[in-house]
Amino acid sequence: PGRAAAAGQATMSVSDVRLRDLARVARGVAMVARHASADVERAAQWVAPGRARPRGQKEEDPETTSPPGQEVVEQEVPKPNETTTTTTTTSEEAGAGASQPEKMEAERPTFRAAPAVEGVNGPRKYELRERTVPSSQISRVFGFGTLGLSLAAGTAWESARRAWAGGSGDGDKSYSAVLTPGNAERLAVALCRMRGAALKIGQMLSIQDENLIPPQIQQVLERVRHGADAMPRSQLEEQLSANLDDGWMDRLEDFEWEPMAAASIGQVHKAKLRECGTPVCLKVQYPGVADSISSDVDNLMRLVRTTSLLPNGLYVENAVEVAKKELALECDYNYEAKAQLRYRDLVAGEDSLFVPDVHLPLCGRRVLCTHFVEGIPLDEVSSLSQDHRDHLGRLILEVTLKELFVWRFMQTDPNWSNFLYDPQKRRLNLIDFGAAKEYPKRFVDNYLANVHACAHRDREGVIEQGKRLGFLTGDETRVMLDAHCEAGFAVGIPFAQEGDFDFGQAKGRLTTKVSEKAPTLVKHRLTPPPEEAYSLHRKLSGAFLACIKLKAKVPCRQMFLDLYDSYDWGAQEDAQEEVEVES
Repeated sequence: PGRAAAAGQATMSVSDVRLRDLARVARGVAMVARHASADVERAAQWVAPGRARPRGQKEEDPETTSPPGQEVVEQEVPKPNETTTTTTTTSEEAGAGASQPEKMEAERPTFRAAPAVEGVNGPRKYELRERTVPSSQISRVFGFGTLGLSLAAGTAWESARRAWAGGSGDGDKSYSAVLTPGNAERLAVALCRMRGAALKIGQMLSIQDENLIPPQIQQVLERVRHGADAMPRSQLEEQLSANLDDGWMDRLEDFEWEPMAAASIGQVHKAKLRECGTPVCLKVQYPGVADSISSDVDNLMRLVRTTSLLPNGLYVENAVEVAKKELALECDYNYEAKAQLRYRDLVAGEDSLFVPDVHLPLCGRRVLCTHFVEGIPLDEVSSLSQDHRDHLGRLILEVTLKELFVWRFMQTDPNWSNFLYDPQKRRLNLIDFGAAKEYPKRFVDNYLANVHACAHRDREGVIEQGKRLGFLTGDETRVMLDAHCEAGFAVGIPFAQEGDFDFGQAKGRLTTKVSEKAPTLVKHRLTPPPEEAYSLHRKLSGAFLACIKLKAKVPCRQMFLDLYDSYDWGAQEDAQEEVEVES
């Protein structure tokens, strides 16, 4: 009887733990539902018969078309014959599905489905699936609610199974009924289906050190990094017609309806210009994602907070607010076109760097047309020779340093697919400039001094620049200051070593040392990082992790000192520059 009573108490204890996990998910679902109900009510009041945008009408600025405090909600009418599976379409079928009058068929360019896309460098790791993008407020709220319920169901099942087994399973002290392989897959599928801001944040997190993120979440991020689901042709046609001139099809000789890539905010289609035969890419934004950034991020973070998917104390709220601003700008393809042209001018004199041109006649607020460029993404170059990988690593670090300390204009999205290496020309082709950002000179001056102090293990210099930059307040404990300095010294290791730095042997010295200090930094930090640090550190960590993945050998110290010695430290006033950047 004593052993039976003890076993019963142990089972109850395990059950209590599982119930707490389930209750945590349930609270997240309830919070999403409670906050979403107001959005649904407002959306229902605004959506009325006749409010749906007519086919072919240009998309208007929501700031001028929506009532104060409300967003434009597009009315969706699902077609009975729509399918959620990817199919291969013939040229005749593509022509039959077009919306133009039959009398124009003979004059139309060839709009055909692409063959099975394997990309420039081999088969996709994940096949694209065709699913309608939830574009209205109601459908997106429903999508997040469904995600919460599915996570709750998975948690309940896992809790019951483990409780019945009488233990937490696998001897894993960090076990959580929320972070199961099944829930990880549910989260990945939901993010790829919803697309937009939530998926973008997942892809941002995917370019991180795996030591800082639970392995279950790392699997989700690996899945979402390789792309989203593709939107069906009906939504694609509506987006093209709404954002381009009526005669946009006449400018093209060829257009592939099947996307060559599908990302978080839009998908990319290959085409050919009629006037010159130049191959181009049309990036078409998913409907509704620009208008739902704030609500998407808020709903996702409610689930993250209540289910403890990320560590506490990371000032997630500050990061989320910065992400909202950056994502709103990234959804403006007019801004991206200007940023790409500016970046193209900056690298015009570089033999080893190239940025494709923008074809403005086929650009709009939600459609971007650029010249097509080939190359191998960074995560697929491991089979190249050491010479190529060393050269590529040097190019990546060189352009990153120039972006910050020379141009003060940086493409801050380190997604490895944005860097395409051409081994024949030994050239790095750069694409996707929606996340391009300008940095004030005062910030760049202080940051350069901070990196120099880190490379030379100058403790007083690191603390002083940390206060100037806003990482420290001056009231930190010695424990916090020690952790801050040691983390900075670890990041400065590549710039401290004479000769070539071997990133292939540096993973333990870089990521492990920084991750060891992370708990102390999280616990004792008194202020969130400066706003500029979020995008900058995302790019810098992406550059280091890319070099580690390449196992490249790069003369980091010499490259940095050459730049440091030639840097313009002039006392340039940047108040006007900051105003221009904001505008």
